[in-house]
Amino acid sequence: MKRRSRYRLGIFTLLMVGMSPAEDEKAPETLESRQLWADRLEYVGIAVEEPDYHVWGSSPVIGPEGKTHLFVARWPIASGFGGWLTHCEIARYLGESPEGPFEFKEVVAQGTGKKTWDHQSPHNPNVQRIGDRYVLSFIANAGGSRKELAASQRIGMMVADHPAGPWKKLGEDGLILSPPEDPEVWSYRSTVGVNNPALFAHPDGRFFLYYKAMKKGDVRRMGVAIADTIEGPYVFHKEPLTSNQTEIEDGYAFFENDRVFLLTTHNSAGTGYLWESENGIDFGDPILGYDRMASYLGSDVVDAAKILRGKKFERPQLLLQKGHPSHLYVASGANWKGGKGSYSCVFRVREP
Repeated sequence: MKRRSRYRLGIFTLLMVGMSPAEDEKAPETLESRQLWADRLEYVGIAVEEPDYHVWGSSPVIGPEGKTHLFVARWPIASGFGGWLTHCEIARYLGESPEGPFEFKEVVAQGTGKKTWDHQSPHNPNVQRIGDRYVLSFIANAGGSRKELAASQRIGMMVADHPAGPWKKLGEDGLILSPPEDPEVWSYRSTVGVNNPALFAHPDGRFFLYYKAMKKGDVRRMGVAIADTIEGPYVFHKEPLTSNQTEIEDGYAFFENDRVFLLTTHNSAGTGYLWESENGIDFGDPILGYDRMASYLGSDVVDAAKILRGKKFERPQLLLQKGHPSHLYVASGANWKGGKGSYSCVFRVREP
């Protein structure tokens, strides 16, 4: 499908989703002088679909043999869509190419079932190759009531010498990031803990761990904690990084053309936001990162689909090759094939 260029966010986007400018953030910057990032996307198809599971965030990495390993969050359809908080696990799938087909190989992470930070539901994996190691970041929670489930979300990490494992939790129990104890940090007492990790090896040698949090009475924003080594300790940057006034989440950080980018879901508009920075901390207004589901599948297909979490894509994860993103993986908020579950979809990303 040919993508329209110079797509403008702001007033046009708000009208499309039935919102007024006062209800959304300041109209993001429009880059008239060069192709918008979203114009580089070409929808390929479904990457992973499981008849008995909801499939959500899928994070790719290429192994030493040249095959693509996809780390997928999944949970039984029988547990309901909200089962991501209680019944999720992280599984590894393998494909000969980034576009699949992908075959299930093994379950990589499950809850301990004990009184630990990761009692249940490892979710939203983010995998990176850093040096000779593979690093898998994820979230989990400590159980309890639904309110307690959200508030107890934490970020953990595991490492391996190969995407097929064996995987070892960092430190004593894998816990890498908990909500800050310093009241001067913006995410102090976050009502959703700290979650949705995006690990980024900064060109200056440090490690940036982007995360989502929410202060009581505010909206979900992106923040960052920074360490000198993968193992940490990670020190919180005191201010949030994004200027959004409506809900965003699901950050993925990458480096391209001497800039740091943060690709997020924009829940209100049903699109993606792409934030750009010179240093990985100071981000300006976003541009369109990816468009609505109907832009790729067609309105007829989407209107007839079973809606699970909206007519949109979420949880963007990228595969980078030769210094540029080559493929984008997103989770589906709808099922348009007559099934009951969500699935992972893949896009090609053309070079700029």
